[in-house]
Amino acid sequence: MSLEAALTRAQADGLDLVEISPMAKPPVCKIMDYGKFKYEEKKKASDAKKKQVVVHLKEVKLRPKTEEHDYEFKVRNVRRFLEEGNKAKITIQFRGREITHKELGSAILDDVTKDLKEIAVVEQNPRMEGRQMFMILAPNPKVAQRARELARQAVEAAARKQEGRPPVAAAVVSASAVGNPAPVAAKE
Repeated sequence: MSLEAALTRAQADGLDLVEISPMAKPPVCKIMDYGKFKYEEKKKASDAKKKQVVVHLKEVKLRPKTEEHDYEFKVRNVRRFLEEGNKAKITIQFRGREITHKELGSAILDDVTKDLKEIAVVEQNPRMEGRQMFMILAPNPKVAQRARELARQAVEAAARKQEGRPPVAAAVVSASAVGNPAPVAAKE
């Protein structure tokens, strides 16, 4: 159809004439509500962004003279970060003359690796950068998959709550089964 005929038809319907493929011979156009099209496209992008899992890099700083309890506390935090699906950067800071004993920092990083070997993999081996030695740990695939599943369930639960629907785990128990005159909602 000619350009003039397409424009008059679009104006008669109260819609827009949008060029879809300008390089085609002849160019391809479509009659549509362009504002509605852009709105739906934006909404699809927003939904896709909601469902994706963002991995953060969490940092834990230690020193060569870090005591046992503090070390255990920090390793517990690293474990939590990894179980949430995030990566962890373990940094050993050297001050003053401590820099001459880099083997102490390496030993601490080795201990962290041994303590977390069941849930973490070393993504970046220990290396020096100025007065700091660091390594990066990532959750192993099994732990990462579990974290993604939990995040997906949390997003779905939030969406259900926003829509005003009950959570998936909620069930109504009949009055005759329990012996109560009124039904009771049971949550898991």
